Amino acid sequence: MRVVDFHCDALSKMWQNPQASFVDAPDMDVTLKRMEEGSLDLQVFAVFLSEQYGKPSMERILAQIEVFRDRIHRAGHLEWLQWKEQVYNIRQGGKQWGLLSLEGADGLEGQLFYVDVLYKLGVRFLGVTWNYANWAADGAMEKRNGGLTRRGRELVKRCNEIGMLLDVSHLSRASFWELTELTQAPIIASHSNADSVCPHPRNLADDQIRAVIALNGLVGVTFVPWFIKNGTGLVKMEDVLPHIEKICELGGEAHLMFGSDFDGIDEWVRGLEHPGAYPDLAELLLKHYSASQVEGWMSGNALRFLEANLPAMHSEKS
Repeated sequence: MRVVDFHCDALSKMWQNPQASFVDAPDMDVTLKRMEEGSLDLQVFAVFLSEQYGKPSMERILAQIEVFRDRIHRAGHLEWLQWKEQVYNIRQGGKQWGLLSLEGADGLEGQLFYVDVLYKLGVRFLGVTWNYANWAADGAMEKRNGGLTRRGRELVKRCNEIGMLLDVSHLSRASFWELTELTQAPIIASHSNADSVCPHPRNLADDQIRAVIALNGLVGVTFVPWFIKNGTGLVKMEDVLPHIEKICELGGEAHLMFGSDFDGIDEWVRGLEHPGAYPDLAELLLKHYSASQVEGWMSGNALRFLEANLPAMHSEKS
């Protein structure tokens, strides 16, 4: 069964280690070898700027895009998904693909023109924040739960105008609701689970999940152990099932996908340590759900969304 994964942090690791090979680097979760093992046709690569390396900047965003372009795409490892017409080629199989997103607008330095630059460079999804406040909005871990700033509202508008799709996974609740009121386009939560199953600021409340669904968006079930199950015990693959069940209960069967957060975590779900384990997850799901449901969650829902919402080739918005 073919797979689409909507979030990983492999680019950040490769940027930190210029010698890391995308083919089979031992300290990386997502590699070409493991994508092939897991039948992972499409991986979304997030550009994530850790503050441990200094203040986020446009220069560092461009550096990670360069990692993808030169060490992954031009090296012949993955095709680069930018246009809706390319989704047909993914469906035909035979090649692995990559797509770029930005996790947190911090590095845009408040400059909306930089959104246009990234779009022209092939970035197709933008998460407004990481966990904390930036110039555009408050993040999910910001205790004051503030909303969008004036500039943040302008950011949402500009993304809608040019076709940059928005990712709400790291937003505060107040920012989330402001964004859903403002946006004129579908949204995604690339890597968030159900808060009613496992309470955590990074998970989505039931009404948030319904809101994403109402906007014809997608929710990416993630494999971050502490987003799956509370407590200190071992988190197993089976513990992902209640989140899938809850999202379906809320009307999200056709809006569910996976966003692993591989390479962004240092603890893993037992049995889901890297993309090569996706066939085992599919096997587990098939014990509880129909083949058509599982196919939708593993790739079908995400590919339909991309086909509907990526820009057409040679028709960029101004």
